[in-house]
Amino acid sequence: MKAVLCKAFGPAETLVLEEVAGPAIKKNEILLEVHAAGVNFPDTLIIEGKYQFKPPFPFSPGGEAAGVVLEVGEKVEHLKAGDRVMALTGWGSFAEQVAVPGYNVMPIPGGLDFTAAAAFGMTYGTSMHALKQRANLQPGETLLVLGASGGVGLAAVEIGKAMGARVIAAASSAEKLAVAKAAGADELINYSESSLKEEVKKLTGGQGADVIYDPVGGDLFDEAIRSIAWNGRLLVVGFASGRIPELPVNLCLLKGAAVVGVFWGSFAQRQPQDNAANFQQLFAWHAEGKLKPLVSQTFPLQQAAEAINALGQRKAVGKVVVQVR
Repeated sequence: MKAVLCKAFGPAETLVLEEVAGPAIKKNEILLEVHAAGVNFPDTLIIEGKYQFKPPFPFSPGGEAAGVVLEVGEKVEHLKAGDRVMALTGWGSFAEQVAVPGYNVMPIPGGLDFTAAAAFGMTYGTSMHALKQRANLQPGETLLVLGASGGVGLAAVEIGKAMGARVIAAASSAEKLAVAKAAGADELINYSESSLKEEVKKLTGGQGADVIYDPVGGDLFDEAIRSIAWNGRLLVVGFASGRIPELPVNLCLLKGAAVVGVFWGSFAQRQPQDNAANFQQLFAWHAEGKLKPLVSQTFPLQQAAEAINALGQRKAVGKVVVQVR
């Protein structure tokens, strides 16, 4: 099979496409014929040795995929060969085949093609867990989404609206904000032109945002924590800006606020029943037309490095997908 390989930590340009042996599956795994693979921020980190997992060399990046089950291990009971599925792989999806633990695989519902399914799991799974389990977002609350045109940001905008919140989308350009507006955002903030803190104050009558969804970190986190409402919750989702911020904890004390970590991959493994319930709700909202995965760019397998760079350089809106077949 063909696979994109990382043989040493480095930039995306050092990845190579080679012919390798197909994977053998364990008793609890399925063999997936990959049709499409989603590109996510962890892919930009894992190839440079900056992610919390460091697979042995050589490995393929790619944390999620959609395709067809080729083979099923004897301990996997909910799937069979020929099923159309979406899978959370951690790494390995930028290849024609990948072995995946059965508990990380679920059937693709009707209405989702392979490309959309490959763009669905990680972003919507992360944002649903963040807003439901971690923030306990309530109808009528104000949700501020940073990086609102990116994959997880757009998912947070759509899920926030589906949960009945008033959504303020914040991004770095008018073009990105237009995408968030189309996804249902009620208010928009361009933080490259004005102060995030001051704009949030204006839009909330000085009260601040009840829930802040932050996949960006850096300077925006510093402003966001000062824009939070009494009893607010700031969700730490990621650090796309590159800087992990430090928190003056007196700001939490003064607002009775909570800063809450979001690690969906670990949640999905530790609380599989809750994760499954989240996806049943997500699939129901998708069927109702409330969730519309936006794939802005697709790349063939041989251009996987370009796909990773499109995301890593923060040029992409919505999701980037590698078309494997």
